Amino acid sequence: MKRSNLSFSELSAKSILFLFTLTINISQVSAQEAPMQEVVTDPVVQENIFQWAARFMNDGGIFMWVIAIVWCLGVAIADERLKKYFKFDIDGASLMGSIKKHVIGNQVQDAIQHCSESPALLAFVMKNGLKRANQSKEQIQDALEASILEVVPQIEKRLAYLALCANLSTLLGLLGTIQGLIASFAAVAQAEASQKAQLLAEGIAVAMNTTALGLISAISLMVIHSFLTTRGEKMIGEIEENSVKLLDLIGTKKAGIVQSQDKAA
Repeated sequence: MKRSNLSFSELSAKSILFLFTLTINISQVSAQEAPMQEVVTDPVVQENIFQWAARFMNDGGIFMWVIAIVWCLGVAIADERLKKYFKFDIDGASLMGSIKKHVIGNQVQDAIQHCSESPALLAFVMKNGLKRANQSKEQIQDALEASILEVVPQIEKRLAYLALCANLSTLLGLLGTIQGLIASFAAVAQAEASQKAQLLAEGIAVAMNTTALGLISAISLMVIHSFLTTRGEKMIGEIEENSVKLLDLIGTKKAGIVQSQDKAA
């Protein structure tokens, strides 16, 4: 027997499509029941972007402001992570080239000083490995692994909260849509015929506006989350790769020194 496995995005999309279809059907029923009235055309008023945004938020109801708060929280987290990533990241090939030059020239302290001058996480890991350069290969490897375990949480910090904000935006948008549909049902079932059209329009505005803002918030936060996750994985990959290179470099250097001593003896 095959089981139906729907992802969160597919379920949300199907829910929005169903609610939108239901809203259209309600509006058609209300239009058929409402009496014919004289249409009064109001003069068109040009709105600027700020007036339009204020009307958009007010028409959507309370959930619009809740979604906006979640969106701002997600943007604040993303901004903090971006600043940290620019601080943590470094050109790994350039740093490793400089370290290699110092190690080959028996200038390990200069390599340590060079790493200490950089706030990058890769430089921090390399510095801790170089401090054990005179010890055994296993001790150097333990120092590198311990440093990696220390810096990886700094890279992944708060990314889960960013994903949570994106999911909350979608769910709050759906909740606002349901609230608008409840108001639309109440308009059709209880209101007088002359008021049905206005109440139905208000309910649909709540439903559509919250859905739109929720999707805008979720999509933007998901894109930022994907970018940050990719950037973080790149940094972790560079740290692991260059740690192995440093371990091999120090081991090769020690082996060369031992061979030189054996030949001299």
